[in-house]
Amino acid sequence: MACNSISYFKFIQNLAKKNFDITILAMSEEERQMCLMLHYDVWQDKGGFETLEKSIKSIGLNPTINQEIEEVMSLLINRIDFIETAITLPYNQPMKVHSRYTREQILVAFGFSTFDKKSNIREGVASSQEKNTELLFITLNKSEKDFSPTTLYEDFAISDTLFHWQSQNNVSPESIRGKSYINHEEEHKRILLFVREKNTDEYGKTMGSVFLGEAKLAEYYGSKPISIKWELKDSMPPFIWKESAKMAVG
Repeated sequence: MACNSISYFKFIQNLAKKNFDITILAMSEEERQMCLMLHYDVWQDKGGFETLEKSIKSIGLNPTINQEIEEVMSLLINRIDFIETAITLPYNQPMKVHSRYTREQILVAFGFSTFDKKSNIREGVASSQEKNTELLFITLNKSEKDFSPTTLYEDFAISDTLFHWQSQNNVSPESIRGKSYINHEEEHKRILLFVREKNTDEYGKTMGSVFLGEAKLAEYYGSKPISIKWELKDSMPPFIWKESAKMAVG
């Protein structure tokens, strides 16, 4: 329920219509990735299954639950009030720009979690050497209750395509990680932003993150942490603006 993606919802809805009776080998890579996202959505861990196919098929054993899942997906799809857009990357992944996903779903989509091993990454960054990609997980409204004084970074929208972000406190422009940000275009490294308004929603549930897409460095200054202005290829949703404006007033 922390997710909001029409493509993912329609995928689950279509699986429910055929009682989750799938053949993994007949699926595309992105479909298999969404199956793994669904696996962790349902079971939270490997669940004692030998294969991903058996895991997904087991969801379809109860016709009543299948019908309920299909109906819930229809309801969620009808509530969507934004347009998600595809992103071009040099590898396959099912995430769409402007859609909202849980951290667990994101870590599956970019290969950090597999069927055999669930990732335990909890930091604000996740770096994949294989994909030459770094994911930045950003929370706009940080409370001292949820964040220590050393992690209250200044992260906020400057314009609809410009985002101010601070690195971890031990990162300087001269460090390996600092250079990887500064020189990311020369090194063909992808920087992808995932932003949420706050830790939890109005019901106390962990809030998912909106995929803002790919960013490139526009400007940087400071050290430990480095302050970076990321220029986005796609305009960010208006509610990100609203949350940043609310923080500025506060």
